[in-house]
Amino acid sequence: MDPFRLIIDGKKVPTKQCFEVLNPATEKPAGLAPLAEAEHLEDAVRVAKAAFKSWRNESERKRQTACLRIAEIIEAHAEELAQLLTAEQGKPLNGMGSRWEVGGAVAWTRYTASLSLPMKLLQDNNDGRVEIYRMPIGVVGSITPWNFPVMIAIWHMIPAILAGNTVVIKPSPYTPLATLRLVELMNQVLPRGVVNCVTGDETIGPLMTGHKDIGKIVFTGSTGTGRRIMASAAETMKRLTLELGGNDAGIVLPDVDPKQIAERLFWGAFINGGQTCAALKRLYVHDDVYEDVCEELVRFARKVPVGMGTDESVMIGPVQNARQLEIVTDLVEDARPKGRVLLGGDAPTRNGRKQGYFFPLTIIADLKNGDRLVDEEQFGPVLPVIRYSDIDEAVDKANDNPNGLGGSVWGRDINAARSIAARLECGSVWINKHGAIQPNAPFGGVKQSGIGVEFGEEGLAEYTNLQVVFS
Repeated sequence: MDPFRLIIDGKKVPTKQCFEVLNPATEKPAGLAPLAEAEHLEDAVRVAKAAFKSWRNESERKRQTACLRIAEIIEAHAEELAQLLTAEQGKPLNGMGSRWEVGGAVAWTRYTASLSLPMKLLQDNNDGRVEIYRMPIGVVGSITPWNFPVMIAIWHMIPAILAGNTVVIKPSPYTPLATLRLVELMNQVLPRGVVNCVTGDETIGPLMTGHKDIGKIVFTGSTGTGRRIMASAAETMKRLTLELGGNDAGIVLPDVDPKQIAERLFWGAFINGGQTCAALKRLYVHDDVYEDVCEELVRFARKVPVGMGTDESVMIGPVQNARQLEIVTDLVEDARPKGRVLLGGDAPTRNGRKQGYFFPLTIIADLKNGDRLVDEEQFGPVLPVIRYSDIDEAVDKANDNPNGLGGSVWGRDINAARSIAARLECGSVWINKHGAIQPNAPFGGVKQSGIGVEFGEEGLAEYTNLQVVFS
């Protein structure tokens, strides 16, 4: 098995050591990733800093064209990237799996390439002229998670380079392979040094967040890691965009038709096997429709095939890694005696389970705030359902969490749903759906779910410093 290489200054760079990347469906190696050392990061930052001097001076039109060419080359290699993504991440090729993710990366790249941050004229009169410019920051450090390694890499890198920055990206050690290949492809259309990729263990991230020549860190991942990044970045006063953990609540109103909403509820919660920051992770259902919603959810879930991602009929794959499987298993075991297991819940044991980090689709009813499965982010194929009788009580319970990424309200009366949505303490609220993000709509969290936003003009502006010119 030939090892992958780091991508620095447009070249493949070997390392002394490599590490195995496991396929979570087989627990066998999907590939060998390069184990970067501190000097590799220094090289990557150095060449990115040098490339910034010329890249920042390129016209916006030229940078937009470069982004469009990136979209073309991703599209040309879409199946290769999807196969690699399924091998290392475990998600299925079909449904909202690897092919969908790569397609989303292409669409996001194309849309972002259309954005612009022109000069804004604030004043032009006898007292003088005042102009506002958006200036690139410099070297951007990107740290990406293992759940959507290709899509999130694009979310980080494309607005960064469009704004005139250069990038050093570090993917998760669980899923570095598709990102290495993605950056290799990007270097076929970008000047050397504009985008670089280093992969390694937990030592590389802190070196990035504290590096004096990295001007901004963009990170998607857990709230705990986000706190450590903030502390590390404080010494150099780095700009930060942090998209952190979510424990999204959905509130189902009594006027719904359970049959009509079951499929959307299911995919809101179980997209990517529940391994999504903005997945529906707590479902509050009114007494009047509680049992019917539970019944329809279970009925739909039973139809969804779970298995090896390379099986073209599969819609949900395994949990991505052994540590996450332990977290999901622990939360379910804690919830079993407190609630009513409607589906799944049989946590696999190490000696008794089949190969792969699989966990059955699980729905547990009759839980409440204070139960760990409700209070903590499960990040797996498990949904707790909580009964309520008073809408004010439901809103209070939905807001009673340190996270505030997304939320949803489900009901036939759209105006009533909107009024409840306005009371939810989260960055995004969906009506009769959950987690439907799009490239033109800003996305970010409140409370401990992050700082800053991604997507659209607001997300692009996060990769710039504001400069005011008086004349």
